Amino acid sequence: MSQRQVLQVFEQYQKARIQFVQMVAELATRPQNIETLQNAGVMSLLRPLLLDVVPTIQQTAALALGRLANYNGDLAEAVVKGDILPQLVYSLAEQNRFYKKAAAFVLRAVGKHSPQLAQAIVDCGALDTLVICLEDFDPGVKEAAAWALGYIARHNAELSQAVVDAGAVPLLVLCIQEPEIALKRIAASALSDISKHSPELAQTVVDVGAIAHLAQMILNPDSKLKRQVLSALSQIAKHSVDLAEMVVEAEIFPVVLTCLKDKDDYVKKNASTLIREIAKHTPELSQLIVNTGGVAAVTDCIGSCKGNIRLPGIMMLGYVAAHSENLAMAVIVSKAVPQLSVCLSEEPEDHIKAAAAWALGQIGRHTPEHARAVAVTNTLPVLLSLYMSTESSEDLQTKSKKAIKSILQKCTYLPALEPFLYDAPPNILKHVVGQFSKVLLPWIFCTSTESGQLPTTC
Repeated sequence: MSQRQVLQVFEQYQKARIQFVQMVAELATRPQNIETLQNAGVMSLLRPLLLDVVPTIQQTAALALGRLANYNGDLAEAVVKGDILPQLVYSLAEQNRFYKKAAAFVLRAVGKHSPQLAQAIVDCGALDTLVICLEDFDPGVKEAAAWALGYIARHNAELSQAVVDAGAVPLLVLCIQEPEIALKRIAASALSDISKHSPELAQTVVDVGAIAHLAQMILNPDSKLKRQVLSALSQIAKHSVDLAEMVVEAEIFPVVLTCLKDKDDYVKKNASTLIREIAKHTPELSQLIVNTGGVAAVTDCIGSCKGNIRLPGIMMLGYVAAHSENLAMAVIVSKAVPQLSVCLSEEPEDHIKAAAAWALGQIGRHTPEHARAVAVTNTLPVLLSLYMSTESSEDLQTKSKKAIKSILQKCTYLPALEPFLYDAPPNILKHVVGQFSKVLLPWIFCTSTESGQLPTTC
């Protein structure tokens, strides 16, 4: 056999390997093929190809593994049990940028499914290598590494702390300053995932100057980037008064209010969430939001969207109103009560109705004037029907009942109370009768004493 014939055998073998991994990578993009591939033992066949002498085969094998692991937890677990992770981690440090992106994709795909699988990635020493990739010259490698780190950090505080301890946070802050929009998005998302678990983790993000850089991107025209930026600021602000004040000091108001009119619903939702997380802490922070027109802007936002997009705005109005009479009156003046009443009547989801019921209760519980502002919108009968309905969730029934009692105990507007005399159960009726007595008995007493007679009921 000639030398040419011998080499031809190797060429054919190489072509077959290339064709195999390319076909598997293609098949793995379609969910209907996954079970068949798994049953055919695809994992054990791909593993040795990660060590192939041909870089293209290595990269495509990693891509195929990532697509398979991304599909479900069982396949991701098969990657872990197949002892594939150590090879990926080694290759992250040694191979070219194409392989690094593919390897980071596999780590992300494995880590996203559960804390246990994410912990397996940490245990094999992947974090240090991923952090090194954040300094890579290629933006795609940085993006892939940031994505993997974010997916690990999002599960719990322990995993997030591991990402912090590996030195990821300062480099992620540098990544949000890079010109590539995709890299900015993923880095902001990773910072959000790190910040969400505890005040201490949020503080580590704040300490490297993340807030100022995030705040500067609120008006970026890219909607997906704005979503992540607003989310990250929300996750920082939610933990404490001090962190919320740091976010406010970055001069996000009134700039953030423009996001409530964004064409992207999730930008609206995340902007409402950020305002809610700030408003909930203190009357002073809520007053600042009122002063910048935030309550009116959130009210308009609630009126322009539907479903879960409304939820944080509804809760924000409730938090503001809960702080004081004056803040509750500011919510009323902003015409929030009719919008909340619409949400209570029209939204199909019980958890959104429950939030609206709670917010209305916070508005109406302060004084007779506040209670009347809620009562005149015909909200009380709706709350009563939700409380008495067997189809309402337990949470909706509880919040409707509390809202009814809070409003009734202050309401002296009798036309709004009259329907309750016929429809309300005894535990609600006693509050209605109590309000009638507060209004009518002084009037009866005054009328009787003016005529020289005491009322017969005295």
